Amino acid sequence: MLTNTHASAAFDLEALVHGLREASGVKQKQEIAMIAQGLQKACPSLFPNGDDAAILPCADGFNLLAGEGFMDEFVKADPWFAGWCGVMVNVSDITAMGGRATAIVNALWGGQDSETKAMVAGMAAASKAYQVPIVGGHTNLRCEQPRLAVSILGHTKHVLSSFEAQSGQIVVAAIDLRGAYQAPFNNWNAATSAPPERLRADLEILPTLAEKGLATAAKDISQAGLLGTLVMMLESSSIGADIDLSAIPKPEHVEWSQWLQSFPSFGYVLTCDPKHLTDVLEHFQQRDIAAAAIGTLNSSQQCWVKQQHNRALYWDLNTTALTQMGVDHA
Repeated sequence: MLTNTHASAAFDLEALVHGLREASGVKQKQEIAMIAQGLQKACPSLFPNGDDAAILPCADGFNLLAGEGFMDEFVKADPWFAGWCGVMVNVSDITAMGGRATAIVNALWGGQDSETKAMVAGMAAASKAYQVPIVGGHTNLRCEQPRLAVSILGHTKHVLSSFEAQSGQIVVAAIDLRGAYQAPFNNWNAATSAPPERLRADLEILPTLAEKGLATAAKDISQAGLLGTLVMMLESSSIGADIDLSAIPKPEHVEWSQWLQSFPSFGYVLTCDPKHLTDVLEHFQQRDIAAAAIGTLNSSQQCWVKQQHNRALYWDLNTTALTQMGVDHA
């Protein structure tokens, strides 16, 4: 049975948060800092770099542009699911910004014919399920192994930005628990066996919240896990958070150490004013998405995690940056 677990066996909270800080997904996000420093010399944009998608003003709102590249070992181990994820994770990035995806392009390097065909089949299946067309890209089939990068275009009139979270707001986690792990990685798959109509309707929740003015900031839970993703938001908005571990929606049979390193096929952290919390949660609950208030935002630039009477510091942005995206290096 899958539940929002509010009680669990005693464990070492300090050891848990230490392990999460040292997780590979978080370490990969820290590597972004080198790129962020180099981009200070690039042509400046109107909006800071660091959101799930770039914000590009247009006549009727904002175009949204995002892209994802995939680890070689993931593509090699499960090329069909990698192809599916090429579409899914990009759609999730657009959704996190309060937008709707409109078109996809890819860069595909092929290896063995069977692997390449499986990767393309996965992309095609997800494109059909999410109703987002693949309109072009780049292909090179003379490679030793398959590789994949995918970019996406979307649109919104009401942006949810990581840079707009505010002290005093509520942190909400919303995760589709109707799934299982897709071995051998920590990918929680609640998508490939779900009815496509349900997937598309679920994705409408965040744009709707944005249009109604109920949510302020949002991020798609990435390979950095829920807490790592949250810290990326805190870094963008120069704020901190107090998080209640037991409030986070979680499958009952999964340990915290694994769950907080997991990438869910539908998973977001978002912020809202306290007066909007009931409405925000109701939008997810109507779609059978597990959602809960998991903490509050403050001005500390620290992320603390509590479990019953214990409290541990997960991240201190005053001393340790994560990605440095959006941070002034002048």
